[in-house]
Amino acid sequence: MSVVKLEECRQHIRVQLDSVVEFWLKYSHDTVHGGFFTCIGRDGNVYDELKYVWLQGRQVWMYCRLYRSMDRFRRPEILEAAKAGGAFLRKFARVSVSGNQWKCAFCLTRDGKAVKVQRTIFSECFYIMAMDELSRVTGDKEMQMEAEQMMEQLIYCVREDSSGLGRPQLLGDVPTNSMAVPMMLLCLVQQVSEGRVEMGRKYAELGNWCVSQIQQHIQ
Repeated sequence: MSVVKLEECRQHIRVQLDSVVEFWLKYSHDTVHGGFFTCIGRDGNVYDELKYVWLQGRQVWMYCRLYRSMDRFRRPEILEAAKAGGAFLRKFARVSVSGNQWKCAFCLTRDGKAVKVQRTIFSECFYIMAMDELSRVTGDKEMQMEAEQMMEQLIYCVREDSSGLGRPQLLGDVPTNSMAVPMMLLCLVQQVSEGRVEMGRKYAELGNWCVSQIQQHIQ
């Protein structure tokens, strides 16, 4: 591919990214209850007010990553939106299961009431990504610690006691090995280890385990 063609592609991607960010800044913010609307039509109209936690977490993460890594997105309205989304998540997303164990709801009502909790790790994964990335742009160490605590809980659930995950196992079940779980954990390892040497060392073995699990799916 020629240099000219590469530059054309870069400019196209830039325009598309700017357009997408402006769309979400304009239409997705819930200024009444906090958090984000994510079920939005092309015209900007909200067709479902349910707030899916993994999408809330992803939007906080994306705003923060753009703010932190790209000068043109280092805008106060993006940072404030990320903070507001993070506050909504911290206030409503976590639901106590038993003892010190926490789960994140799969989805919430517009005003933050839990609708459904799934036997998966994915709401928690995006909660961790949101808290960790938000802590990087705000300097909030408590938020970073919260992300790390949730991560330790996930690791335990996946590698030590998975009885709370997946469908209840029946006698006729065929054993399966989902690639989604190690892929998401590997994503978390990369997130929390970025720029942190000690965290990289701490989760090196977990990262290797994730890769080995993913490689089982390669033919």
